Amino acid sequence: MEGMRRKERYDRMVAYFEEAMPVAETELHYGNAFELLVAVILSAQCTDKRVNMVTPRLFEDYPTAEAMALAEPEVIYEYVKSVSYPNNKSKHLVNMARMLLRDFQGEVPSKLEQLIKLPGVGRKTANVMQSVVWGKAAMAVDTHVFRVSHRIGLVPKTCTTPLAVERELVKHLPETVIPRAHHWLILHGRYVCTARNPKCGECGLAEFCQECGRKGK
Repeated sequence: MEGMRRKERYDRMVAYFEEAMPVAETELHYGNAFELLVAVILSAQCTDKRVNMVTPRLFEDYPTAEAMALAEPEVIYEYVKSVSYPNNKSKHLVNMARMLLRDFQGEVPSKLEQLIKLPGVGRKTANVMQSVVWGKAAMAVDTHVFRVSHRIGLVPKTCTTPLAVERELVKHLPETVIPRAHHWLILHGRYVCTARNPKCGECGLAEFCQECGRKGK
């Protein structure tokens, strides 16, 4: 369906997920904004499953920014050493907690410009926090969202950066569904529209997917 207008593709995608996945949430386990922030920092280039294996003990011993700020990176490293880039992430977590205490009274800020000042927090992580914790119309673009958006035909080939994809998605999606749409695309990319050998035969979007149309599937 190369000739399908982009608006129609968005409309059909939203309609499909509203029916197939009305509840779409992060697969990271957390109990509050601080725990989610820690989990998202740890999840960079790492699976949620692995992060969920290490956070229970970490959260038990360091449940607050105050507690984690008193730790040294070498100590936090022992808790997170099985995730990717544990040296950097343990430093990020301690310094992030210390900045929360110093600049934000120990509370996780809700504004993008404040979040991205925190060590280990980029635009993607900040958008995850905004959408999941505060329900804001923020679209975090990870590798799954980037890949699926291009394959389906939600964004043009000229969108070659995560920021370009984010802006295109936010421009075309209804504001009320953006927080869920982030998870729709992530979960679809994680389990159906995988990087290698996508399960086109099981995909509810195949009928109007741009990539499937090119392949004649």
